[in-house]
Amino acid sequence: MSANVSPSTSERGAVLFSILIPVYNEQAYLARVVERVLAAPLPDGVERELILVDDCSTDRTPEVVASLVARYPDKIRAFRQPKNQGKGAAIRRAIQETRGDYAIIQDADLEYNPNEYTLVLAPLLDGRADVVYGSRFATRETRKIVNYHHKLGNLFLTHLSNWTTGLDLTDMETCYKAFRVDALKSIPLRSNRFGIEPEITAKIAKRGWTVYEVPISYNGRRYSEGKKIGWKDGVSAIRTIVKYWLVDDCFYDGDPENGAAQSFERSRLLTQATVTKSVPFLGLKTLEIGAGQGEASRYLPQKERLTLADADVKNVKFLRAGYDGNAVVDVARLNFDALSNGTAPLLDFSDFTQSPESAPVPQSSPTAEYDALVAFNRVDALCFEDAKAFGRLRSLLKPNGRVVFTLPACGSESYSEREIKRRLADAGFRAEKIERFDALATLLRGRDEKTPSRRKLKIYDSLFRWTRWLDNFLPGARYLIVASPVGKLELAKR
Repeated sequence: MSANVSPSTSERGAVLFSILIPVYNEQAYLARVVERVLAAPLPDGVERELILVDDCSTDRTPEVVASLVARYPDKIRAFRQPKNQGKGAAIRRAIQETRGDYAIIQDADLEYNPNEYTLVLAPLLDGRADVVYGSRFATRETRKIVNYHHKLGNLFLTHLSNWTTGLDLTDMETCYKAFRVDALKSIPLRSNRFGIEPEITAKIAKRGWTVYEVPISYNGRRYSEGKKIGWKDGVSAIRTIVKYWLVDDCFYDGDPENGAAQSFERSRLLTQATVTKSVPFLGLKTLEIGAGQGEASRYLPQKERLTLADADVKNVKFLRAGYDGNAVVDVARLNFDALSNGTAPLLDFSDFTQSPESAPVPQSSPTAEYDALVAFNRVDALCFEDAKAFGRLRSLLKPNGRVVFTLPACGSESYSEREIKRRLADAGFRAEKIERFDALATLLRGRDEKTPSRRKLKIYDSLFRWTRWLDNFLPGARYLIVASPVGKLELAKR
């Protein structure tokens, strides 16, 4: 596995840490919270920005916010919601406005201690984690005794969330959640109120991110001191947990700036089923092309070697952080220029600790070493439309290796089986198997529809595991293609 990836840098040359503070009627505590946040120690080389989002407060909070911005104009940026919507909506706005490399959510009261930022940041800065939770219930030397019924409610929600996500958290409802900002901005968030906590947890679990938990202190306050969460929010949290257990709403719909486009192809269940279909054709050494942020990677078997490749340096860094320390998995940058122009290497294993503009010296891997080359998320990374470029992938395969990928079988960008065979032959491959599957998407897809509505996606995610038998009777929406390179003599005859 590649070495740890150093933190990305802000334009000012230092790591920028964004502290997201949703605010509603906190005139009594806000100024003291901000002072503590600004005074909190941070690791060397880390700078901070505070993003305050006033959720249409009705007390003197707007005046307090204005005075804080005037006092610290280079540290604080403030925004006001046009109407009160809830903590979740305020956090969404703060995420929108963040400029940092890493971010943490900080409540505008004195329940959480900013002096523990260094503790929470540590797994992010050293490349171990994508997300870090500060747990109020993990083991620590001392703790303040809080309301038993509140703790019981939090533990119940945490266990319910763990059961649906598979994570082993001790405190899902904690405020202190710290993220890599590029990861945080790649998931859509919908909850307006306190349901934001289980929603975030469900989505990071389904995206397969690396999550750490560290013990923190907690100074719980009473309702008389301004605490706002109540039993109705607990009921809402249960609904949110169940909703995002059933629905894989993990990608933005049609917004490439904020992550992968939402589509049937991005369904977790479909991805898992596609990889399962492909496993019999894989060997000991597998290369995934267009791995993205690892949507399919986590289902691929890790035998002798698994290499994940993507053209985007951000995705390469993301994957390396997630698989750091894994002796079987390595991550490379896919060199599109090498595919198009015939230059080498196709895979670059450089340690991308610098910005993409400062290109490192390529460190190539030996060619012709993989038993299988697979592509499920970004089939355009195969350059299937370009026979010469697609043919150059042969250099990465052993003589008896295979390329396994999917293509659409219906819609405006679909292929016919005859066309697939012709393109494979032009690139020096022979089709071993072309199978249509995913009939459910065929039934739900509109004519020439590229991005289905969110309602259709919810139906699709809810029904997929129960409707696999439809593939035996109806034509599917996509092809699973298994192809092998033809021999040199046969290729020379062409």
